[in-house]
Amino acid sequence: MTDADTLEFEIMQKAQQLAALRRKQEDVEVKDYTFEILGGEITLSNLFAGRDRLMMIHNMGQGCRYCTLWADGINGVLSHLEDAMAVVLTSKDPPKIQRQMALDRGWKFRTVSHGGGPYMSDQCSMGEHTNGPGAAIYERRGNSIVRRGRAAFGPGDLYSPVWHFLALAGLEASDWTPQFQYWRRPQKLDDGGENIRE
Repeated sequence: MTDADTLEFEIMQKAQQLAALRRKQEDVEVKDYTFEILGGEITLSNLFAGRDRLMMIHNMGQGCRYCTLWADGINGVLSHLEDAMAVVLTSKDPPKIQRQMALDRGWKFRTVSHGGGPYMSDQCSMGEHTNGPGAAIYERRGNSIVRRGRAAFGPGDLYSPVWHFLALAGLEASDWTPQFQYWRRPQKLDDGGENIRE
């Protein structure tokens, strides 16, 4: 077993310890925030859609390539997550922009806009970041809503496998930046190359 193998095993054990600590965290009661959707407004309590738990993905919006990377990854496991809880993505972008982004990316989760209001300042801020990417898990407790836990997203985190695959290749997070699209124009286009949108 190499030193890297040993450390990787220790990291997996630490991740299990982290999960156990999160299960013991005290719940934090939250307000029944209001969000904007294409058809008007919706409250946090209605986002549960009849479920006991809700995962709210905190996305910085269309201008963040990193947030797009995480949302793409979560979209890939959405059916598994939705077996356990409701899942919604929120950002400050208006609902029309969110809808277009979801269509362009093939995202299947519901989206709501916090518009940069109280939800963002109360729930998305962590440390020095007032609109940080991450996720929060909420539970319904009678007429109350509590936050069970939350986590911030960032290069090297536990929530996107991309960083770990890059590390296997010997790359650091600073060696690569996610992009919205990866198509590269060939030197010669067989169709003549008219009307290319890049």
